[in-house]
Amino acid sequence: MAVGNADIAFATDLFSDLGQLTTRKMFGGMCLYHQGIVFALLSSEGRLYLKAKGDLARELADSGSAQFHNMPYWSVPEQALDDADEACTLARRTLAML
Repeated sequence: MAVGNADIAFATDLFSDLGQLTTRKMFGGMCLYHQGIVFALLSSEGRLYLKAKGDLARELADSGSAQFHNMPYWSVPEQALDDADEACTLARRTLAML
């Protein structure tokens, strides 16, 4: 299953307060970039993940987020999917560590 246009629109809209975003489809999913840096991915199933390590990864895991395979990406918490401010706060934390 490949990621659909509606999923791409949702992800880019959710993180729109970060400024200009670019996307690139790959392996049935999509990477999201901010200023040329990958900070999130959208799986082929439509699940959104943020790149995270250290404290942020532990916080996401503790909140019930799932890791994307063995990669340093953790699913965006459900409450953040409904709150662009919260999603962007998490994304800014991601970007600060990259």
